[in-house]
Order: sequence, then structure tokens, then C-alpha cells
Amino acid sequence: MQETAQDLANLGVIDDRRMKAHGLLNIPPVKAFSDAPIRALRKRLNVSQAVLAVVLNTSKSTIQKWKVGDKSPSGPSLKLLNIIDRKGLAAVI
Repeated sequence: MQETAQDLANLGVIDDRRMKAHGLLNIPPVKAFSDAPIRALRKRLNVSQAVLAVVLNTSKSTIQKWKVGDKSPSGPSLKLLNIIDRKGLAAVI
């Protein structure tokens, strides 16, 4: 969405004032999470895999697959991990 809005601004279709009004100027990029950062996040927050699964509305087996590298977080789970990393659990529960 950020790229599309920026492209529209570059073309002059929308201005900086409108982008700012919709919060499109300061959307932080979504960073990827692998096993080590997720483990560090869980340790920092003092939560188990089961608790993280509940918070992310996913299964514990999904969290375990992230741990062994069979899968990587994506979509809503990845976005929520980014929010939790920046703002803590209170931001999503």
C-alpha cells in the first residue's frame, strides 16, 4: 500500500498533505522474522510458544515449524510479530 501511495504521490495524483492525513508517510517496513529473532522476542517477552501462538491466532505447530525452519512467518502473523516487537504484547491483546 505504501508503494502504491508513493507512486501516486510521485505522479501528482495525491499530495503529501493527503498522504500524511492517512498516515501513509510513516508506515514502518515489515521486517522478516526467522527462528533466532522469534526466539529472542519470546525470551524478551517471557512467553512460551503456546502463548505466542494464541496471541498470533495460529497453532503451536506453526510456531514450531518456524523454529525448525520448515516455514517462515508471513502475512498477518508477520505484521503482528513486527507490531509486538516494536510495541510489546499490550498492542495486540
